[in-house]
Amino acid sequence: MANIKSAKKRVKTNEKRRQRNVARHSDVKTAVKKVLTALQGGNAEEAKTLLRTAESKISRAEGKGLFKKNAASRKVSRLAKKVAAAFQKSSV
Repeated sequence: MANIKSAKKRVKTNEKRRQRNVARHSDVKTAVKKVLTALQGGNAEEAKTLLRTAESKISRAEGKGLFKKNAASRKVSRLAKKVAAAFQKSSV
């Protein structure tokens, strides 16, 4: 444990931030998983609405510094691609 007052505060704030980041990361993973589960169930309409929430959570996490810009874009792009493919399949 740190001895200096500012170092003690740093330890506390770092832990708070870590907890927040873990929660955000978990939230994003859950949202992505919901989209993928809906796709596996063959529910393209539900997947489309869930995609919007997942995209929002990913963008918010990017803004908070959890993901880099390109990583967030890549995640959204891959999800959107899967949802679009499911829509093509369901409409044919």
